[in-house]
Amino acid sequence: MYIDINCDMGESFGHFVIGQDEEMMKWITSANLACGFHAGDPSTIYQRVQLAKKYKVAVGAHPSLPDLVGFGRREMKLSPDQLYCDLIYQIGAVSGFARMAGLSLQHVKVHGALYNMANRDPMIAETIVNAISDFDPNLIVFGLSDGELLRMAEKKGLRIAREFFADRTYMDDGSLTPRNHKDALIDDPVLAAERVVRLIQERKVIALSGKEIPMEAETVCIHGDGPNALFFAMQIKQALEKEGIVLKSLIDQ
Repeated sequence: MYIDINCDMGESFGHFVIGQDEEMMKWITSANLACGFHAGDPSTIYQRVQLAKKYKVAVGAHPSLPDLVGFGRREMKLSPDQLYCDLIYQIGAVSGFARMAGLSLQHVKVHGALYNMANRDPMIAETIVNAISDFDPNLIVFGLSDGELLRMAEKKGLRIAREFFADRTYMDDGSLTPRNHKDALIDDPVLAAERVVRLIQERKVIALSGKEIPMEAETVCIHGDGPNALFFAMQIKQALEKEGIVLKSLIDQ
């Protein structure tokens, strides 16, 4: 069995440092790099691409709504044309730095509020998929397994990767528990690792209500801005290796 472990990173901005990106690179297989709209800046993108090259981690773009103050976690109304252009701009930024380092962009994973909006709104999902396809139809699209984004991506003929969140809880319908819920986040690395192993071996996850729900995933996410992110990554990788589950980026599978 194979699984990809991805991490949202490159979210430092100017003098403000977020996450332990270099240490995280040692425990993951794919990096989702912020593109400057919710976090990140040109220097940070450059430095994180170089780290990804050093640790042989696949590079992906992590575009967002234009919401630097709200860290991309506030919903905004954008026209399809504006969203399309914003995505091309952001994907192009990460792709340019990757190309300069001799790497190819592996995937696109939209960030925060846009991720949630895309998984429930067909029009937003279609705009995102069109932008990704027009930029590079070989890019892999990350999203929730039953969301509109991946349905649109498959319809367009793009490769998809269903994503499981190691540090988030789920509702009965398979959606992520809203962040404003007191139990939205998992703060126990051991529990997170157990959930990931069960997901891969049994294709099931326990929802917040206690209900057992079926779920498929090709990639597991760890949020790099979490205070325990590094411990999560270490615990999950060790638990997977103990079970004989091989960690590989999607481009290597």
